[in-house]
Amino acid sequence: MLTEKIDNRLSGVDASSLSDETNFCFVYIFSGMVFFSTVNFFTRFFVPSSATKSVQSRWKWRNVLTSVIHSIITGLWSSWAFYADPKIRDDMIHSFNTSIHILVSVSIGYFIYDFFDMFIFHKKRSTYELLIHHFMVILCYAVASVTKTYVAYATLSLVVEINSIFLHTRQLLIIGGIAKQTPVYRITSLLNVASFVLFRILLLGWMTRWLTLHRDDVPVVFFTIGSLGLSIIMLMSIILFYRVLQSDFLNSKNSIIVMNNHDNAKKENGSTNGYRSFDQIISRSVSEEKKCQ
Repeated sequence: MLTEKIDNRLSGVDASSLSDETNFCFVYIFSGMVFFSTVNFFTRFFVPSSATKSVQSRWKWRNVLTSVIHSIITGLWSSWAFYADPKIRDDMIHSFNTSIHILVSVSIGYFIYDFFDMFIFHKKRSTYELLIHHFMVILCYAVASVTKTYVAYATLSLVVEINSIFLHTRQLLIIGGIAKQTPVYRITSLLNVASFVLFRILLLGWMTRWLTLHRDDVPVVFFTIGSLGLSIIMLMSIILFYRVLQSDFLNSKNSIIVMNNHDNAKKENGSTNGYRSFDQIISRSVSEEKKCQ
């Protein structure tokens, strides 16, 4: 019964897109894997000296730089796709063109590459959260890429990558040892927060609303996969947003207060004991900062 229901729902899709035309999705996916693996290989020539202190910091730089390149490509490509072909906005289920199909498929290739890159070289607790995120993204995008339906919906989700440009750039600045008080970091941080709200929280919220309103138009299996994927990604985005705010704004204000208190204590006591306690506080702040990344 469930199979018949899915078949009936899919029967509304343009038959030429499902049967008459050859689906090159697996070619696109494989090409995406090869492309971003190659990009990651060449990032070894752009690692700054500040990121060569350990194997992990070197790997982190290369991984994040590859992510920045993916975000630039997919963020701009997805935005341009809706501008170039406004009709795909009218039907998130059946709208289809080769450009957005390649975009979604190549992105699957990127997430597969990144999944194994983290799984092999960065086995930490925080990594497993990202592996869950990548698995759900791959699953949701695979539905669109293989069936040639919901491709416009998947493309819309890639507009989120506009925020990822600033999010990953911020990570590169941290890995590179750029102080948070510098103009380049502060500007990147503000752009990250602004784009986070606009292109991640609000956009994902709209996508959740759309999926709820079109529940009767989506097969149960696809609706379940989409709802689960969006729920996980939304939850992780909220947690990430809190960590970013805590790291870039809340902790920064606390550090300024601590420094002012230290200066006052130094003037009143005229001793070096304040330095010892101040250094302990700073060391603790750095440790907490690492936990937020």
